[in-house]
Amino acid sequence: MTIQTQTDSALFIASSQQILSEGGLEVQIGTDFDEYREILLRDRPRQALGAPFDPDLQNLNEGNAFWLTGRDLDGDLMHTQAARLLDLKHEDLGGYMFNRFREFPPAIPDIDLDRSRFRASPGARNITGRVIYHGEVWMSDTPGLFRGNGLSTVLARYGLLTAMQRWNPDYIFGFMARTVAFKGFAERMGYMHNEPGALRWFRKGSDMPMEGFLSYLSNEEARYLLEMPVSDLVTLPAAKAA
Repeated sequence: MTIQTQTDSALFIASSQQILSEGGLEVQIGTDFDEYREILLRDRPRQALGAPFDPDLQNLNEGNAFWLTGRDLDGDLMHTQAARLLDLKHEDLGGYMFNRFREFPPAIPDIDLDRSRFRASPGARNITGRVIYHGEVWMSDTPGLFRGNGLSTVLARYGLLTAMQRWNPDYIFGFMARTVAFKGFAERMGYMHNEPGALRWFRKGSDMPMEGFLSYLSNEEARYLLEMPVSDLVTLPAAKAA
């Protein structure tokens, strides 16, 4: 399968939706970030909306950003992610983030922006053109729902396909906490590169930094990834027939 034709994309979406439905999840995609903020205030109160997708801080519209949610059969929020288009035609990600990394902080309080820093990894110096920032990735900690069945990976692929369909970007990237990266989450999300030491965040009153990895993949790598049968990602019995 390639994602260059509407037929193949439709097949990927249909099989993904079938698998998610069998897993008891319903996906919604939107572009109104005021609505998304209300969803989080109501249904994800323990983790506030991140600054990169705050409509009070960013110019977000249907042409440059979208959000995705997944809900269970009871209507409870189980998953979020969001994507945003950056125009880096005249600079690489390393140069862009050197001046603007403070606009992409982790969604935790008391970040000391003055002591925090960004370091351009080798990949950051090569990422340029039409670039997607992929963030807001959150999975419910409800026992059993995402553990060992591959649904989180299907959701990630669904978001990546949506970004590819909308913008056909040169690169897709995100930042990942070291503790999360060490658990193999980048691989489950589909990122083929995961470079340490890109970010060091400090909290006020603490001398212990939090390290952020740069996770990314190119357009060609995303196409390769999305050519893989989505049914191979899951262990749900019904999905194997998809």
